[in-house]
Amino acid sequence: MPYASVEDLPATLRNRLPLHALEIYRGAFNAAWRQYDDRTPAEREEITHRVAWAAVKRKYEKIGDRWVPRAD
Repeated sequence: MPYASVEDLPATLRNRLPLHALEIYRGAFNAAWRQYDDRTPAEREEITHRVAWAAVKRKYEKIGDRWVPRAD
């Protein structure tokens, strides 16, 4: 289900990612949710989370236990 705000994201994400990365995740997740509405619920959930993580990883990288902006 789409997320109305970053506060609605799972706590596991909110505790790991910086605010900007959370905003990227939420935006990508919500866009993918609309795009993949023809999939089964399980497929849709999996795909949308993968799309959201891919979007975050384009702008952030994990160094140690922290997510930091990429130095592109």
